[in-house]
Amino acid sequence: MTTTGAIADGGVQGAPPGPWWWARRRSMVLDVVLALVSALECVPEGVAFAHEVGLPGVLGGLVGVPAGASLVLRRRWPIAVVLVSFAFVPAEMGFLLGVVALYTLAASEVPRRIIAVLSGVSLLGTLIVAFARFHRDMAQDGYRPGFWLMIAFSVVMALGMTAPPVLLGLYVGARRRLVESLRERADGLERELSLLAERAEERAEWARNEERTRIAREMHDVVAHRVSLMVVHAAALQAVALKDPEKAVKNAALVGDMGRQALTELREMLGVLRTTPSVALAPSSSPGGQGSAASERLAAVASAASARVAASVDGAVGDAGDGPCLDGLTDLVGQSQAAGMVVELSVEGAERAYGPGVEQTAYRVVQEALTNVHKHAPGAKAVVRLAHRDGEVALQVENGPSDVAEGAGPGLPSGGNGLVGMKERVVALGGVFVSGPTDAGGFRVSAVIPAAA
Repeated sequence: MTTTGAIADGGVQGAPPGPWWWARRRSMVLDVVLALVSALECVPEGVAFAHEVGLPGVLGGLVGVPAGASLVLRRRWPIAVVLVSFAFVPAEMGFLLGVVALYTLAASEVPRRIIAVLSGVSLLGTLIVAFARFHRDMAQDGYRPGFWLMIAFSVVMALGMTAPPVLLGLYVGARRRLVESLRERADGLERELSLLAERAEERAEWARNEERTRIAREMHDVVAHRVSLMVVHAAALQAVALKDPEKAVKNAALVGDMGRQALTELREMLGVLRTTPSVALAPSSSPGGQGSAASERLAAVASAASARVAASVDGAVGDAGDGPCLDGLTDLVGQSQAAGMVVELSVEGAERAYGPGVEQTAYRVVQEALTNVHKHAPGAKAVVRLAHRDGEVALQVENGPSDVAEGAGPGLPSGGNGLVGMKERVVALGGVFVSGPTDAGGFRVSAVIPAAA
């Protein structure tokens, strides 16, 4: 029979482990001291019992030593120690042995049925021995008490030697199991908090990556469009500088206006990057121990990470509301027309207001599509179509083939991210994006965005 976790408790964290079946050295010292005291008690009681039955006193003393010393094994084999104490009840040996053995049995993880049976056997054995001893002593003194009086006295003696250690052991065992369950629950909560903190950090990292991607798209759209127009106007300015000074002055003014607009939009986006929410993690001063402090720190980390996620998302939503909208398409087309491109704007359906994200995405799609026309099809005619439908807004930008020989255009560089950025914007809102060459040799960009996105 092995001892249980309640008796072989792990003890205080950081305590040195004990040898064999002891969890702590302090437990081993306690059991050794109890065994020594019990052996010293059993030796004279064994000698007295040996004299009563006519045996040598030395034999009784030799039997008492291992009987009392059996308490050393109480944590390892509590049932065996209880049975040893039962064996010496008729000899009236081992009072300390019986009490400690019953307490250890009741405090252990032994099934309650076994505890009840052995406690009942101990009660019955003590009752019989007390009754016989009381009857014998009274007979020797010449006193004849009543039968029920002897029964009552024997019951009180039996209950006094059996009930207190059993009840105390049951209480201590229940308390140890409660503490162990609370400790396991605290460990589980700490693991959950650690997992929550890791997930919150992952969400925060995801939000930061999404924000970087969004800002990169915005900067690409702003810089690519404005700078493309500036390059086109600069090329026109170079061509007409000597022939038509008045037109050259007009083109120079347009270049300046576009440069200022580009700088303004870049400052707005970079202002978001300069705003960094700070979250302070205060050190825990709770006296609840290492487990409580660790749990509080993990909860603080999880809260801080969640706050960073919320700040990133709030920032993204707020920035979306400050961006361009569909009302600016006329000005956008006008800028391309001023740069020498032939652009037609066609609007179908009743105009209505959409969410900030929808309008900004639609504007950026048209803007990037016109930028691509400037880059890859200089001199080509472009048609911008905007359709307000039930539950969605549709966009299409189509251009014909370029009428400028290859290499004769402004030579604008291309990073290959324009179409990718447009598709990411539209798909993120649950829309559909399609792009590709036309049969006439031009290029077409189409997007359908849900109005409720």
